[in-house]
Amino acid sequence: MYTPKYHALTDIAAMRAHIADHPLGAWVCTAQNQLMANHIPFVLDVQLGPYGRLQGHVSRANPVWRELAIGAPSVVMFMGPNAYITPSWYPGKHQHGKVVPTWNYVTVHAHGMARAIEDTEWILDVINRLTDAQESRRDMRWKVSDAPSDYIDQMLRAVVGIEITIERLEGRLKVSQDEDEQDRLGTVEGLKRTSHAPIQILSDLVLRELTKSEGGSREG
Repeated sequence: MYTPKYHALTDIAAMRAHIADHPLGAWVCTAQNQLMANHIPFVLDVQLGPYGRLQGHVSRANPVWRELAIGAPSVVMFMGPNAYITPSWYPGKHQHGKVVPTWNYVTVHAHGMARAIEDTEWILDVINRLTDAQESRRDMRWKVSDAPSDYIDQMLRAVVGIEITIERLEGRLKVSQDEDEQDRLGTVEGLKRTSHAPIQILSDLVLRELTKSEGGSREG
């Protein structure tokens, strides 16, 4: 991923937290002599390996898992909040007009080798952890064990586990760092006026990075 230094997200804990908050990954690997993409919710086991392992499952009818017998190089992209940034928010639009739109976003890419796992106990454990993590945000929580055991057994036979040992993590935090200070503040206010909560999160990130850069300037 092309990442200018001022957009680089390098903190491992922050990238792991991003994956936990945005677990639906766009998984791309080579299968059947072509690139194959699948969108899969993953759990991250941070106890395994230097960066952790991503664990999920795919339908047994999905041909991708049969290509993983000897492992397959993979990248999984976890996209976070993102938004179009209009020049209409920039004071520079009215002062000199030399402004253009941009797009702010946060993303983390996990690179590693993927393998297929057919052990139903392993798959059930992953499904339980994934379900529990998502249901923890709800008042009335559903558990896998709430469903009839024979039905769960049937569902388990219809899926195959996927595990990716992460060999490299890279992140990009693109939140207006390359804009003028006044235009960055205009972006903060513009994002705050949106009604969509994930986009409002970007407002806080733009302001946080602006505050950090101001602090660095004062220290210098």
